[in-house]
This record gives sequence, C-alpha cells and structure tokens, in this order.
Amino acid sequence: MRMQLGRQLLDRQIVDRDGRLVGKVDDVEFGVDADGVLYVAALLTGQGALGQRIGGRIGRLLVAVADRFTEERAVTPLRIPYRLVERVDSAVRLRACLDDLPSSPVEQWLRRHLIGRIPGADRAGG
Repeated sequence: MRMQLGRQLLDRQIVDRDGRLVGKVDDVEFGVDADGVLYVAALLTGQGALGQRIGGRIGRLLVAVADRFTEERAVTPLRIPYRLVERVDSAVRLRACLDDLPSSPVEQWLRRHLIGRIPGADRAGG
C-alpha cells in the first residue's frame, strides 16, 4: 500500500482497539527489506520524536522539556511497530490494547510524581 506520509500518517491520532487515545504520530521509523525497499517499520510518538522531527530551537526545547520529566536522560519516543496498525483513516487504529503498549517515560514520571499524588487517583476509572 502506498501512502503520502505527510498527509496520511503524520500528526494523526493513534487509538487502540478500544478507541482509547494512545498519542499522535509524531514521526516514523523506516526499515529496509531484503530488496532494498523502504517501508514504515514503526510509528513514533512523544515529545522526543516531535522535537527531533521539528528540529531547531523549538525542537530542542521540546526534547529538553521531556527530559526534565523523566528520571532517565535522553527521552526516547514511544515506538509502536507498524504491524500493530489495523487501519489508517481519520486516525491510526491499532489492533493492540493501550495497556499492552509501553508507556512513555514522560507519562510514567507524571503518573508517579503528579497524578499519583492526587487523592483518589488510584480509584479513577480509565
């Protein structure tokens, strides 16, 4: 299947099989098959991916902000293998459940240091 990445993939919302928001496509990772043909290997989401895609001062600022909200430095984007994509329409729809995907380092930090400290947050439905 051929697609124009800029129009049909980048900046689309990513939703899991239950319709829950995962993020948005901030960048893509390419692979090369045995015949030397490029293909989309993974979708990348998160401030680190977006910052690298934008580049320049604003891109570096996005990456720096993401780095501040993690214990580890050099925040890596959330990488979703393209084989998990069910279809692409108004959103990128996955055949996987959100709970089966790794969470981003920024999300982990926010849950641990901010959301987890809100009274009753452990009982909130998701």
